[in-house]
Amino acid sequence: MTTETGDRVQLAAGHWKPRFVANGIDANDFDRVLAATTAWRDWAPNWKRVGDEHRAIADDAEQSGHTVTATDAYQRAAWCYHLGKFLWFEERALHDELRERTVATYTRALPRLDPPGRRIEAPFEGAVIPGILRAPRGVSRPPLAILVPGLDSVKEELYAMENDFLRRGLATLTIDGPGQGENAPRFPIRADWSTVITPLLDHLAASERGLDLGSIGLMGISMGGIYGPRAAAKEKRLRAIVALAGPYDLSECWPALNPLTKGGYVFYTKSRDEAEAFERSRSLTLRGVLKDVTCPLLVIHGGQDRLFPPEQAERIVREAPNATLLLYPEGNHVCNNIPYKYRPAMADWMAEQLGAAR
Repeated sequence: MTTETGDRVQLAAGHWKPRFVANGIDANDFDRVLAATTAWRDWAPNWKRVGDEHRAIADDAEQSGHTVTATDAYQRAAWCYHLGKFLWFEERALHDELRERTVATYTRALPRLDPPGRRIEAPFEGAVIPGILRAPRGVSRPPLAILVPGLDSVKEELYAMENDFLRRGLATLTIDGPGQGENAPRFPIRADWSTVITPLLDHLAASERGLDLGSIGLMGISMGGIYGPRAAAKEKRLRAIVALAGPYDLSECWPALNPLTKGGYVFYTKSRDEAEAFERSRSLTLRGVLKDVTCPLLVIHGGQDRLFPPEQAERIVREAPNATLLLYPEGNHVCNNIPYKYRPAMADWMAEQLGAAR
């Protein structure tokens, strides 16, 4: 094992174990994969093997008519497949296979979630914006919270976050935009997310009669914390925005980013190398944008964030005319070490802004 590959394994574990445990990965699975992985090239194959174990449990339960067991196991399998290819680009064919397995396996669980999920596809630049739509039980025409992933998160990963909104009477729509999940092969990351959200909202207006489309909010995670405000600056159908652990200006944060994250930006911006990715990062900024974000904006950030320092969040709040900062001094990136604090606060705030029945 070279020092570099060993360091990458430890880097992945140190940065992202809290995130994946908070989003559904069993901590014991994480620990046994970590113990078995000495070289970074083995990270994805090891997670694929664990995902296959959960998929086998799901298939057996499905055949036996144990649908609750099957649903839970399909979700665990999908999350393992996603974690395997998360910021891992050693073998493109396996990376692509794990992306496809994530979507296909999670699809098996969708109709049996509580409440159930339904796939939507909004036409977008010759392709689609795929999404998972869930609506709270017993609520007529609920408001809608759109959940936007970050650099290498995907719609299938956000189940736990969806549930916090759903329990408060909000419908959820979790999507893969440019450079995310299903759309990573089709489109590079882009800054102007009004070009994504406007056609999505047009599609919903034409096809979804069971939602209150006069009350739409957006929650963006990490890089989604740039995408949401940039969309709201132009798309005024968005009534409230949560920017969760996002930067003010990615290029300012670039020198301190770890090599796995920089590799992700190279891959998802479709750049040749880090130098080109850095140049493209200059467009991923809220500079000159926030004055036009007139809807309520909640900025949530961790004081121990190692990707985007809290000073970035403070600048967002200073420049946006209707912004509130919720800073957790002990929080890491996305505050995944304290999900029991930030998630209820985030969902309560969105429910209040959109007038949801709670």
